[in-house]
Amino acid sequence: MAIKEPERIWWKPYTRDEKIWVAVSLLWMFTSFVFMPVYHFAGSQNPPYETYRVSPEEFDKLVEAMIEKYKVGEENGMPVVHPDPDEPVFIRASMWQWYPVVELEKGKTYKIHLSSMDIQHGFSILPINMNFMVLPNYDYVLTLTPTTEGEYYIVCNEFCGMGHHMMVGKLYVK
Repeated sequence: MAIKEPERIWWKPYTRDEKIWVAVSLLWMFTSFVFMPVYHFAGSQNPPYETYRVSPEEFDKLVEAMIEKYKVGEENGMPVVHPDPDEPVFIRASMWQWYPVVELEKGKTYKIHLSSMDIQHGFSILPINMNFMVLPNYDYVLTLTPTTEGEYYIVCNEFCGMGHHMMVGKLYVK
């Protein structure tokens, strides 16, 4: 029961304000409809599409080989690697860690390979707005060219269990 009854039948006739709002909404909807495909192809904001099937065991061997070749130190028991830009960089997700810590050079382009050892994880570099899904049995390849020096955190943005809040990795750009 309404506190006050409407003065007229609310759905007719339309008032001037209602007509303006409907027109603005339809115009915005049409503009978005046209703009999104254009931005998809011209905006260079598309996620990478290079993906391979890989078993967790195979990917783990690739990660360990990279660590053995490019290890430059340790941070809290975690290996720190400084890979060559011409070689692939492998980052492994598993409950509840990103492995290893990666050190990249500013202005150089890297191919970052991501895979999960167990369940679905989310790869997000903070404070940059980069978000990608990391799935088991898939090697997801990102092309990354760091432009700003600093220390960045890799967080999991997909709930992966009780230790999800502690799943933080590091990426250094020097």
